[in-house]
Amino acid sequence: MIAIGLMSGTSLDGVDAVLVRIRPRKRTYAVDVLNFVTVPFEETLLQRIRAALPPNGGTVAEVAELHHDIGVAFAQAARLAESDMPIDYIASHGQTMWHAGDRHITLQIGDPFVIREAAQSTVCYDFRSADCAAGGHGAPLVPYVDALLLASDEEDRVAVNIGGIANLTVIPKGAGPYDVTAFDSGPGNMLIDAFVRSRTGGEMTFDRDGRLAAAGTVHRTALDSMLADSYFALEPPKSTGRERFGAQFLAEHAAQLDALSLEDGAATLTALTAHTLAPAIAANAPAGAHVLVSGGGVHNHTLMAALQERLPQLRVERSDVMDVHGDAKEAIAFALLGYETLRGRAANVPRVTGARRPVPLGSIAPYDLLSLLAKVEAECRR
Repeated sequence: MIAIGLMSGTSLDGVDAVLVRIRPRKRTYAVDVLNFVTVPFEETLLQRIRAALPPNGGTVAEVAELHHDIGVAFAQAARLAESDMPIDYIASHGQTMWHAGDRHITLQIGDPFVIREAAQSTVCYDFRSADCAAGGHGAPLVPYVDALLLASDEEDRVAVNIGGIANLTVIPKGAGPYDVTAFDSGPGNMLIDAFVRSRTGGEMTFDRDGRLAAAGTVHRTALDSMLADSYFALEPPKSTGRERFGAQFLAEHAAQLDALSLEDGAATLTALTAHTLAPAIAANAPAGAHVLVSGGGVHNHTLMAALQERLPQLRVERSDVMDVHGDAKEAIAFALLGYETLRGRAANVPRVTGARRPVPLGSIAPYDLLSLLAKVEAECRR
């Protein structure tokens, strides 16, 4: 099966589009990455998305227009990821506009029918709503795929993704998808990006390679104030997003952060990610586990060094060492979740999301669906 996975996360870096070949292997899959691109949002569209996201509030008309225009952006990204091979289906996560997992409410937009018309392929989409309807947070969903891609009979592993939000999946030796423990630990890159963008008037949008943080000094009082947020003390299942750790979080701590230099602020917010993610890993991972990191945070050398320093008994590396593309992993994950949608198989993990039961995820915008389902059935019989 040739598929495209589409993903845009809370960092708003753009649309990740990955072209993959997927082959069912009993309970798991073999996946080959054939192409991967990240397509930045056009600046005007990016500003409109930000204006509609918390703590701002977009009108119904604005969200409806964004639904269409983000669909166009996703379709363009899919086109750039294509090769000369026919695409069997596309799986699109969409762009999260609102997430209140504890109230079982989540919204991702990016019109799948716009994508379908552009690609002339079936599109699987809206993966989170089914878990919410079953009493779950609708997140995190990638842990199911983490187990498929990274489980080992030889060692315990922890899959970590540092996007706008940081999350982890503990995968014990020999674990299946329903044996993992996973949750959002708190902010990943989101606060660092927002601080840098605000302080530089948009001239810089992130801390490239962690250089600003490396040149700064952590302000302990500011760090302790942020660490007192009640989210960090919650027990899983838990998930979070921009609604809690967006620009309003920086505003709540402005008394300390505004007094810091650009470098010291970046260092302090980088320390916040490390001081919340590392203890979450240490408290849940088996001794000697191998920590495999993906997402934009892998490029922040200061953050990666801080994680290793706070996890001296564990080996912290990029997921690429296990042939799982660190930048493409979440897009790959939704391509695989799309295959599970087409098979009608449950792909949430109730102990992770808090759902009452395992449920199939996703909706389908069909294009020659009968032929696609026949191909799925034939592949899965082999």
